[in-house]
Amino acid sequence: MADSSKDIQLRELKDMINDLKKMIKTLQATVDAANKREAVLTQERDNLKEEIDLLRKKLFGTSSEKRTLDIPGQLNFFNEAELEQDPEAAKAEDLEALLPEKTAKKRKARATDAERFKGVPVEKKYLELSEEEKLCPVCGTPLKEIGEEFVRRELVFVPAKLKVYKYYSKSYECPQCRLQDIPIIKKGKDGRAHMLYGMASAGTVAWVMYQKFCNGLPYYRQEKDWKQYDVEITRATMANWVIRNSEAFFLPMYEYFHRKLLERGFAMADETPLQVLHEPERRAQTKSYMWLFRSGEDGGPPIILYKYSETRAGDNAVDFLHGFKGYLMCDGYSGYNKVPDAKRTACWAHIRRYLTDAIPKGKALDYTQSSVQGMLYINQLFHLEDVIRSKYSSFDAIKKARLEKEKPVVEGFLSWLDQQSPIRGSRMDKAVTYIQNRRSYLSTYLEDGRCSFSNNLSENAIRPFTVGRKNWLFCDTPNGAQASAIVYTMVEMAKANGVNVYHYLTYLLEKLPDDRMSDDELELLVPWNETVKAEIERRANESNQSYVNCQGAPATEK
Repeated sequence: MADSSKDIQLRELKDMINDLKKMIKTLQATVDAANKREAVLTQERDNLKEEIDLLRKKLFGTSSEKRTLDIPGQLNFFNEAELEQDPEAAKAEDLEALLPEKTAKKRKARATDAERFKGVPVEKKYLELSEEEKLCPVCGTPLKEIGEEFVRRELVFVPAKLKVYKYYSKSYECPQCRLQDIPIIKKGKDGRAHMLYGMASAGTVAWVMYQKFCNGLPYYRQEKDWKQYDVEITRATMANWVIRNSEAFFLPMYEYFHRKLLERGFAMADETPLQVLHEPERRAQTKSYMWLFRSGEDGGPPIILYKYSETRAGDNAVDFLHGFKGYLMCDGYSGYNKVPDAKRTACWAHIRRYLTDAIPKGKALDYTQSSVQGMLYINQLFHLEDVIRSKYSSFDAIKKARLEKEKPVVEGFLSWLDQQSPIRGSRMDKAVTYIQNRRSYLSTYLEDGRCSFSNNLSENAIRPFTVGRKNWLFCDTPNGAQASAIVYTMVEMAKANGVNVYHYLTYLLEKLPDDRMSDDELELLVPWNETVKAEIERRANESNQSYVNCQGAPATEK
């Protein structure tokens, strides 16, 4: 019995030990799970802190993405990493030779008043003496003019004036023929029918367009401004002027610019949201899009086109670029991959932007940070691109220099990229993912010297639309959105080709291009045409001169 009792106790102890082991195992699993949850929460906290730091940097930090090539007091990581990966690919001394001499940055000389106002007509104003003051205070003899002295310079604004022209046709008849009951009557004509929609002149319609699409002044503010001139012009009337006249007379020019763009070997694209209130079968809050397509740095005249669409679907880019065969520079949107005959190139400015955002707060000078290491490669590429562009003008020479100097850097960057394994969900993880998704066309720009290095040109071209959108907020109808795209195209085309925007819009509304014109006829109206440029310059000069004349004829400069 005693032995049996001991056996029972031993079994009970063994069972207890086993239970304790199971309990310990369970508790350990619970602890491990808790540790994992804590690690996840800690990482989420760190990711959120990164996002907060990034938002603070965007809100309060510098807007420039540029960084210096080297950090004072530290070794040049870029050159070290490059040589370790492939010593023969690029020699440090070759790259160093391209670095500019470290000299103090010269402050840009301040422009003089004469330089700032060189395009403004000058009128002399004289500070005269009264008739009493023209007598000598000693003897009373009349004073004699002996010269003049410059005192000051003023910039005078002459407000606009409105007029209403009523056109009447005068009739003439032959009195001799009338006596013989043979009526011979002639009426005065100017050879121009009033073809603009509405009673406004070409200059008035152009001014409404200029105010909204160049200065970002919405119709309701223009309506208030017209009242200052005792004119009642409603926003609906102005919108109707813009929509109907742009569709009738600007659309043929727009389509011609479109055809010319498709003939180019290099194009750029971007897109931005747009709200259109009354789209068929769509809520007012639904996003629509304004697309930007333009030419690049291929030596031809700049072409900038806007296009409205209800969605961001890649089919919109496919339809617009149908027939285009060449290189296409755009951001990371995958919809552009649908363009069949276009070869995509990557925007290195976007890559730099992602890596800049991934640099932890206060770690911008820390070479141990992967994001800083990646930035060193990017900054070197931007520097080399600036040097090459400033040194060479021919596209073949640019291509050759890129292959010699930039290709090894790109290869070094890709090798560095393959070594990265950032923490999931971090800013660096997003940057690496973004870059890896575009890896296949990071080197495409090296194939042709016409290819741009970044998409900054298209971003700069679409910025006037985004700035204007902050003022007028939305378009009312699809027709208004399409008209906006057409007029923005004319405005930016004038800017890009260096002609006065208002006078070019007026010029087109006077010439009234239509869809019956041939391409040769439309070519005579484009803003890069030298005859058109000369005419617009003449009009601008005459406009300035008329402002002077309304206050009196200017004195002749001595």
